Amino acid sequence: MFWKAKGGCVRIGNTDMDYVSFGKGTDTLVMIPGLGDGLSTVKGMAPVLAMTYRAYAKKYTVYMFSRKNDMPEGYSTRDMAKDQAEALKTLGLSSVDVLGVSQGGMIAQYLAIDYPDLVRKLVLAVTLSKQNETVQRVVRDWIAMAEHGNYKALMIDTAEKSYSEKFLKKYRMLYPLLGMVGRPKKVSRFLIEATSCIGHDAYAELYKIVCPTLVVGGGRDKIVGAAASAELAEQITDSELFIYKGLGHAAYKEAKDFKARILGFSSK
Repeated sequence: MFWKAKGGCVRIGNTDMDYVSFGKGTDTLVMIPGLGDGLSTVKGMAPVLAMTYRAYAKKYTVYMFSRKNDMPEGYSTRDMAKDQAEALKTLGLSSVDVLGVSQGGMIAQYLAIDYPDLVRKLVLAVTLSKQNETVQRVVRDWIAMAEHGNYKALMIDTAEKSYSEKFLKKYRMLYPLLGMVGRPKKVSRFLIEATSCIGHDAYAELYKIVCPTLVVGGGRDKIVGAAASAELAEQITDSELFIYKGLGHAAYKEAKDFKARILGFSSK
């Protein structure tokens, strides 16, 4: 299997959590994905994810986790961080590097705040620590689309708000194919995760993050807002800030040097 890619599942209370792992490095990188996890988990995606993130596979053994499979109404990003900590402890993982993207970055904040012994270094990409008008408007619109079963509109709106115009000009021709996107197995999963995003507020506790932290943002982020990354970095003592000025929420996908930047930070 490519880069030792495999899927796994870890028990969390009365349910379980899917994850994939790959790579052969001596250090451990934990990746926590964004809100797209609410529509499709990592289950069955090990080879694809190993190929996508193979740049990390030499230095790291990489784990990417979904949220647990059954979450109650009102579940918060802090609750999700508690689940993540339990999963890491069950797998015997500690002192790991953590890369949290978008909602994954919200979860990663609480993981570093509440379980500092688990996190060696932290990367928070295109995420926020407290609410603003932009994220409230965008995510509430997505919730409405999901409630009405309009997943094509949800996917298109996500793309339009995430990617640069240069990227979109090349790929808008594929939008008709998004009509093939079906209803996820559990609509409630997406709604719970989305609602947790618009309730996230770790700003007043960011001073508790004591590990070296890299904050990466997009200067044209139309989902969490362009100022969100600077707000994060200002409140975390041992932090670095880098902004991709011409990119938006998908900077972690569009920026050709993003993976190299993460590896450079982890090697310091």
